Amino acid sequence: MIRVLIADDEPLIRAGIRAILTSADDIEVTAEAADGREAVDLARRYRVDVALLDIRMPHLDGLAALAEIGRAAPGVRTLILTTFGERDNVLRALRQGGAGFLLKDSAPGELIGAVRAAAAGDAYLSPAATRHVADSLAAAPAASRSEEARRRIAVLGEREREVLALLGEGLSNADAGRRIHMSEATVKTYVSRILAKLECENRVQAALLARDAGLGI
Repeated sequence: MIRVLIADDEPLIRAGIRAILTSADDIEVTAEAADGREAVDLARRYRVDVALLDIRMPHLDGLAALAEIGRAAPGVRTLILTTFGERDNVLRALRQGGAGFLLKDSAPGELIGAVRAAAAGDAYLSPAATRHVADSLAAAPAASRSEEARRRIAVLGEREREVLALLGEGLSNADAGRRIHMSEATVKTYVSRILAKLECENRVQAALLARDAGLGI
């Protein structure tokens, strides 16, 4: 079972999310929080697989809670769920290690799919969030961020950089493998190694780093 924490300050929203998630036979809602601070405490206590965090919460907002959960319970995958689709929030969530970003008007099946993807170690972006990220990445990265990204990827070998560039293009493991004549399993091994070397939480973080460094453009 995928153990999920729901954090939202509106009881009705939490109830709706709970009803959707528990309709899936492989998901259970283990804990619920009404604010960001409580979300961090419950994530640490229960060691859930996935935490669904609203951005606008009292005491500690979702992005701050995401960062604290990453430090207090690093095994927990975090998804941001919100009515606010601003590009800056999407990028902040992903750069801080979030496993995905959904809007509250997402279809029930999309929410369940995002939780399953996060639990499996993949990243998930709603179509609206994907558009925000694409718009941002179309612009040149800030010079300081670009320099830092190039410094970080210097630890990678030539083949690892090649795979990282394909992540920067948004390719799946299967598509990347076809591009460079590698099996999907081999690409997956490379991706795991890249994430470890770059200290990235997920492939989206690595893809953003690749784009900042000028790879995959």
